[in-house]
Amino acid sequence: MSLVNRAAKKVSILCLIFCIGISGCSAKEEPVQEAPLTEETEQAEEAPAATTEGEKPVETENREVPILRDCVEEKMGCLTGAAVTLSEMEDEKVWEIITTHFGTVTFGNELKPDALFNYSCSVCPGTSVDMINGRELVVPVLDYSRAEKMLDKILAWNEANPDRKIKVRGHVLVWHSQTPEWFFHEDYDKEKEYADKETMNLRLEWYIKTVLTHFTGEDSKYRDLFYGWDVVNEAVSDSGGYRTDSENSSEPLSDDRHGSNSSWWHIYQSEEYIINAFRYANKYAPANLELYYNDYNECNAVKRSGIIKLLEAVKACEGEPGEGTRISAMGMQGHYGMDNPSFSEVQSSIEAYAKIVENVQITELDISASGDYDGSDDAKEAEYEKQRKRYKMLYFAMNAANQKDGVALTGITFWGTADHYSWLQNRSNVGGGNTTGLPQCPLLFDENYEPKPCFWVFVE
Repeated sequence: MSLVNRAAKKVSILCLIFCIGISGCSAKEEPVQEAPLTEETEQAEEAPAATTEGEKPVETENREVPILRDCVEEKMGCLTGAAVTLSEMEDEKVWEIITTHFGTVTFGNELKPDALFNYSCSVCPGTSVDMINGRELVVPVLDYSRAEKMLDKILAWNEANPDRKIKVRGHVLVWHSQTPEWFFHEDYDKEKEYADKETMNLRLEWYIKTVLTHFTGEDSKYRDLFYGWDVVNEAVSDSGGYRTDSENSSEPLSDDRHGSNSSWWHIYQSEEYIINAFRYANKYAPANLELYYNDYNECNAVKRSGIIKLLEAVKACEGEPGEGTRISAMGMQGHYGMDNPSFSEVQSSIEAYAKIVENVQITELDISASGDYDGSDDAKEAEYEKQRKRYKMLYFAMNAANQKDGVALTGITFWGTADHYSWLQNRSNVGGGNTTGLPQCPLLFDENYEPKPCFWVFVE
């Protein structure tokens, strides 16, 4: 059961179309769409209605701005979140956007393995001895300071604003990228041989146990902040099979970190580590902590078939904590382009994943700019309008899937807040990244921290 009451989600089409009053949502009427919408589909635009009595609306250019999290939860019955890094959170304008418009956050980097190893990616940052399953194990030293600084700020906010609390999505325990190569080798030294599977199973269980216990254990002050955690990220290849150690022939496994190749696969040569990760997460996570698989290019038919195979493999091993796996939802990253995926690809993908795990979340939503967008002031107006239409099409696709029996869209997380902080501003070979280096404007708020036309898609 999701944190969001799924009974409330399955409201009538009428309630989804009319956003009435609450939290400043617009009372605008949208006609019911029986056929898939295209990017060219247009509806009459109206200004949003005033907020409910007692609420202070945010204003921009004398236009009242409804509260995003309230409107999305009312209309779609799901959580609304944004990704944020430590440096972004220290920008008070970003913090204002988060505390006003988002009910959840995902840390962009600070809970990934390399961050928890203090970004000591070339060499192990030091070791200590810990116990796992009654055995002594030499383990790397962990550094929680970056994540804790962010969590402490959220804790303080929640204590001061009990009616507007922010929850956290943990991201991520097991990933081929941003896990230092030395973690996979004997004595945590990448110049030595790879560790065997038995050793890696102990390391994997220790890591998952230690991280989850620190942040969600009974004695952790952060326990109640987390609603879910990505257990495994991007373990499926774009070719439809599992991601291997030879996805990119030009990327040596000796690199400190990998963009494409998987050292997890190099050791296991199977999906065993994926199953084990979900088994260990089920063993050490609180029963109310949701556990996810997360991936990109998830609407591509070939890759979707591979993701379905992975989800089915995890589900087939479900069992009690300490014995079997547990998976709560599929995370569709949502790093989409201006031209793809299509309405039907988004809708059918949500429905396909829901057949296996029921709950689906959009976890890293952003839209790459058109190929001819140069970032100039003259180009922005046209690009923003294209983006508004694109987000509108995606919104209708999500809603269409969400109305089907057995489908629960329980969360939408945008991968950032203001455009200038987006990870897409930098060239990247990581899945869903900016491979061209061209300017981008992928999010709901511009570089002046103001809502863009696409923002109104989700609130009107």
